[in-house]
Amino acid sequence: MTTVDVKKEFGAAIRAHRRRLGISQEALAERAELYRTYVTDVERGARNLSLESISRLARALDVSIDALFSTTPGSDGASGATAHPAEAQAINILLVEDDPKDVELTLQAFKKARFANRVEVARDGAAALDYLLKRGAAARSRRESAAQVVLLDLYLPKVEGLEVLRQIRSNPSTKNLHVIVLTNSRNNAHVREAMRLGAQAYIVKPVDFLSFSTATQQLDVRWRLLKAGR
Repeated sequence: MTTVDVKKEFGAAIRAHRRRLGISQEALAERAELYRTYVTDVERGARNLSLESISRLARALDVSIDALFSTTPGSDGASGATAHPAEAQAINILLVEDDPKDVELTLQAFKKARFANRVEVARDGAAALDYLLKRGAAARSRRESAAQVVLLDLYLPKVEGLEVLRQIRSNPSTKNLHVIVLTNSRNNAHVREAMRLGAQAYIVKPVDFLSFSTATQQLDVRWRLLKAGR
């Protein structure tokens, strides 16, 4: 799998949209209420951006946030949509989180980024397993498709996150799901154990669009997770 540098690709998209408008870096910085040197670093792919900075740049360029992550510059400096072979396939997400505030912050971040895919929420580990393994009430549900990406908090009531992950990996119907662990700290023994058990990435809470985009980029599903166009 080819590794994509999300910061450099984002910077290239910013540069392409700026040139399409025919404005300088200084003019873009003024529109976005940022320093010119900051814009220069963004276009070089040398900045870790906050969601607020991404939003300012999108507004200044008169494009949606998702357009900045789903376009690449052409040879003439213009930008055009880059279609992913599986772009038409909807990727559903299961957010497994018991803290109402963290659920709210995650959903707000996705909404602010104009994230298009369906996000289901499970409030405990037992509910997550019922959903994924189609047990109990979930077995009678007529959902068109189950989740392909699981955002999994490790500290859950009823069934802890690590046990949820173990059961996901041991069941033939769910063993290939993409699992991203949610944590409050990078230096966490539970995170290391989750990675050993087969989690592919982790995000330090609160979840925002850039951290989610960076994590899913490692899973080769990044473009399918974004809504194309405005």
